[in-house]
Amino acid sequence: MKRKSSNPSSIAKPQKIMVVLHEDDVAPRFDLALGLFIAEFAPDGSKIMEKTLVLPHPSAEDLCRLILTEKITVLICGGIEQEYFDYLTWKEVRVIDSVIGDYQWAVRRWLENHLQPGDIQRPA
Repeated sequence: MKRKSSNPSSIAKPQKIMVVLHEDDVAPRFDLALGLFIAEFAPDGSKIMEKTLVLPHPSAEDLCRLILTEKITVLICGGIEQEYFDYLTWKEVRVIDSVIGDYQWAVRRWLENHLQPGDIQRPA
């Protein structure tokens, strides 16, 4: 079942995004991710900051806590359990789920306002 993502992407104010990682790809499961890409973008789309983190162990609860602590506004991930999706959207985090592909591709698509839940990177 395809879920509706919360608020449409808009870069009207600075946005802080997180992509859960498996190597250089969007992690297939939110709850098993060990790598994170975090970046903040200005309203004009220019990058203010970026960092990559490695977590000591996978934990959906710890990820949710980190998302709120870091004031993430957009989460890009693969599969995510409904309870975490609902919790994060309730906390006003835009969740773009079921994304498959390279994380840099996903970030570019998001910046271009084209990334949607369920997007898959196709070979060129």
